[in-house]
Amino acid sequence: MDNVDRDEVLAEAIRLRESGRREEAKEQLVALAGRFPRDAEVAYQTAWVHDALGLEAEAVPYYVRALEGPGLAEDDRCGALLGLGSTYRTLGRYEDAVATLTGAVAEFPDDAALKTFLAMALYNTGRAHEAMQLLLTLLAATSSAPDIARYRPAIEFYAKDLDATM
Repeated sequence: MDNVDRDEVLAEAIRLRESGRREEAKEQLVALAGRFPRDAEVAYQTAWVHDALGLEAEAVPYYVRALEGPGLAEDDRCGALLGLGSTYRTLGRYEDAVATLTGAVAEFPDDAALKTFLAMALYNTGRAHEAMQLLLTLLAATSSAPDIARYRPAIEFYAKDLDATM
C-alpha cells in the first residue's frame, strides 16, 4: 500500500467514524496502523476511534505512538494530548493523567479544554484546591456571562488564595 492508498483509506475511515459507523472505522484504522506503524496521524485516528467506542485501554498505545514522533499537525497533537490525558483519567490512572495534561497545558497554554481536563485529574488525585484554583482562573478569563464579568476581579483574587479571609 502506498501513500495515496493510505490517504484514501484514512479519509474513508474518518468519514465512517464521523457518520457513526465506528466499528467499521476501527477495523480499517487498525489495519492501516498495522501497515504504517510509525505514522502519527494514523495512530491518532486509531486512538480516537477506540475512545469513541469506549475502548479506552486499547486507545492508549495508539495515543502514545501518535505522540512519540513527528507528524501530527498542531491541532491534532493538542487533541491527542487531551485524548491521552482524559483516557488515563477514565482508566483511573490519575497521576498519568495529571502528568500528561500538565505537559499539554505547558505546550498549549491557551487551550481551555486541556485546563478543564487537568482540573478534573487534579481533583481525582486529591488536589481539589489546585483544581478549583485552575477552574476559577479559567472561568474568570473565559466567561462572557455578565454576572461573572462583574465579579471577575474578585474571582481572580480569590482564585489565587481560596483560603484568604479579611
